[in-house]
Amino acid sequence: MPPFLRTAALTLLVFASLTPSLLTANSSTPIVDLGYAQYQGSVDINTNITSFLSIRYAAPPIGNLRFSAPQPPANISGVQQATEWPSMCYQSGVGTNTTTAPVPIYGFNKRERDGTNVPAKRATTAPTASEDCLFLNVWVPPGQLPSEPLTTGGLPVVVWIHGGGYVAGYAEEFDGAQLLDHSDNGVVAVVLQYRLGVFGFLSGNEVKADGALNAGLLDQNLALQWVQKNIAVFGGDPSKVTIWGESAGAGSVLQHIVAHGGNTQPPLFKAGITSSTFLPSQYSYNDRVPQVYISCSSSADTLACLRAANATILEDANEYLAGTAFWHTYVFVPVVDGTFIVERPSVTLAKGNVNGDSLLAVGNAHEGPHFINPNETLSITEFVAQLFPDLSLIQVQQAAYLYSEFGSALEQAAEVYGDSILVCPTYFLLQAFEGRSWKGKFAIPPALHGDDVPYYFNDYDGTAPPYNNTEFINAFAESFLSFAMFGDVNTKFDPTNITPYWNEYYIDETEMIFNQTEGNNPQPVVMPIKTNLGQLERCAYVLTLCS
Repeated sequence: MPPFLRTAALTLLVFASLTPSLLTANSSTPIVDLGYAQYQGSVDINTNITSFLSIRYAAPPIGNLRFSAPQPPANISGVQQATEWPSMCYQSGVGTNTTTAPVPIYGFNKRERDGTNVPAKRATTAPTASEDCLFLNVWVPPGQLPSEPLTTGGLPVVVWIHGGGYVAGYAEEFDGAQLLDHSDNGVVAVVLQYRLGVFGFLSGNEVKADGALNAGLLDQNLALQWVQKNIAVFGGDPSKVTIWGESAGAGSVLQHIVAHGGNTQPPLFKAGITSSTFLPSQYSYNDRVPQVYISCSSSADTLACLRAANATILEDANEYLAGTAFWHTYVFVPVVDGTFIVERPSVTLAKGNVNGDSLLAVGNAHEGPHFINPNETLSITEFVAQLFPDLSLIQVQQAAYLYSEFGSALEQAAEVYGDSILVCPTYFLLQAFEGRSWKGKFAIPPALHGDDVPYYFNDYDGTAPPYNNTEFINAFAESFLSFAMFGDVNTKFDPTNITPYWNEYYIDETEMIFNQTEGNNPQPVVMPIKTNLGQLERCAYVLTLCS
């Protein structure tokens, strides 16, 4: 079974803060009526942007709804205050093993865990984690909240899907008001949360039979349906929705692009933006890689036992199992489920079957090093075999030879990881959207994975972007918002934007680089460049492994 672009399946053996500044909420603050609930938001008195936080878009995924498809929320009486950030979904870590090894059984029952084989929990800050986490936040520009739901027109809508390897991340990290700022208040912004780790991506035959595979993606899908149904209440146009994500958020965008074989009906979005498309090996839901075992008493009803387990105990297993994987790889990720994701994404993309009309894809110049053990001692051949255990010996040797030009074994490993999991999937997307896609590259040194985020969410890490140059930030951030607003990166709403004309990617395989000059007073460098031929050749080889 070809290993690239398939996601790790779990075979289940079971026995049993950002805060908006100067906000006001009072009787004069607008209230939106969603039919099932009314929400009263807050107004930033500096910007007049209205925010609605913690809007419930799905029923709590607890009890019998754990590991199941998300369900619509129940009716809620009274006016709900939408002024506090939601609890984040349960989080976990990444693989820390220097080599893969058989995964030990993680045992627990409905009594207290005994504490063995359980690592110390990661230190966490606000928000608190909860299984009841299916909420979204909405930001509306000044004067755009209608007194009645719009029947026509409305602003374009940007829906942000956070990254974090499908095991981490939450809405409070992303202040949607900043997207409004970069669009000159030309969009409505939505930031959603979805189930992560074992709660969102548990797989195997038992889940297929009595639950929902890819539950985290189904959460996102229900949130997109919520946008189609409700965004007009906030002054947004449901026919002009752009979905955008970074890393696993961008990988999620890819999953929605290929969902239902690229033919989701009715359509849920018009365009997609990917920032560093994250697409680890996407296996079938019942594939042997990896085999993860969770012991849950001696119950004959495997999924019922897990649903009855205390959430905190299950989260311990979630954290523990995540750490057993090969270095900086992920156990709980999307799978081919045969229904929502009907085949490997590379296959659907190669057919040109996609949801959405157009694509903007942006990545970093050096995606791979972030994911490589700095003390890596494996040869490139050993690294490839560990990262992709389904490759044949000949395929491993071919890949190792192809990347032997990249200096040390550490540098070679970084290129293998970066190309196969982050860079090449982006080019596969661009090809599927041939004639209606644009490609960008963020290159401000060191241009590692995630370094681009503070340039559109400008206080993402609590500080200003490292290259705090207004011309550069506007050129970079406004490209995303121009695309979302007009479907064209070249339609500028800011006359000071320095980005030159940006060709669609497949006109001449040109991408726009966003960089700076060297020296003590670096100046912005925004210019078109040709895609490196060696990069395209390596991605062509990667595609042969997943076809």
